[in-house]
Amino acid sequence: MKVKWLLVMMMGLMVILTGCGGPKPDVSIFIMGSNGFPSEAGDKLESSLKSKVGEVPTVKINTSPIFSMEKMIVELAAGGNGIFILAEDQFKSLSNQAGFVSLDDTINPEDYPDGVIQIAEEGKPAEKHLYGIPLAGNKWMKEQGFEGKGLVAFIPQNAPKLNESKQVLKVIAQK
Repeated sequence: MKVKWLLVMMMGLMVILTGCGGPKPDVSIFIMGSNGFPSEAGDKLESSLKSKVGEVPTVKINTSPIFSMEKMIVELAAGGNGIFILAEDQFKSLSNQAGFVSLDDTINPEDYPDGVIQIAEEGKPAEKHLYGIPLAGNKWMKEQGFEGKGLVAFIPQNAPKLNESKQVLKVIAQK
C-alpha cells in the first residue's frame, strides 16, 4: 500500500513539474538598460506588444532589474532570445563581434540612420547595414509611458525563430 501511495505521489509530482514551464514563446525578448529594467515595466510592455502582434507569434518579455554584464553575456550566449533591448553602449560594444542580424530586408534603414553601422564579418569586407533600432522616442514605448532613450533593439544571429523575431521587431519599430 505504501509503495502504491509513493508511486501516485511521484507521478503527481512529475505532472506538476512538467506543466510548470508552460509553452515556450515564439519570440522571447530580453530587456536590460544601463540601470536595469523593472519587471513591472516589462509586463506593461509585453501586454501592449501582445495586443499589437496578435496571437501569433507568441511573445514573452524578460527583464533584468539591475545591469549585469555577466547576465547579458549569458543571455546572449544561451541563444534563447529572439530580440534584445540593451543600452546603446552595450549594443555598440557588441557590434565589434558581428553577432547581429541585418534588418535591411524588414525595416527601412533610412528610418533609423543611427542603427546603421559598419560591421566587418570574418573573412568578408566591412559593410553597412541596419542592425539596431534606437528606441529613443519610440511610439510603442511612449504609449506605455517610457522614453526608450539610450536603448537599442536588435536580433542576435543565434535567434531561435528568425522570421518571427523580425516580424515582432517590425511592430516594435513602427513610427
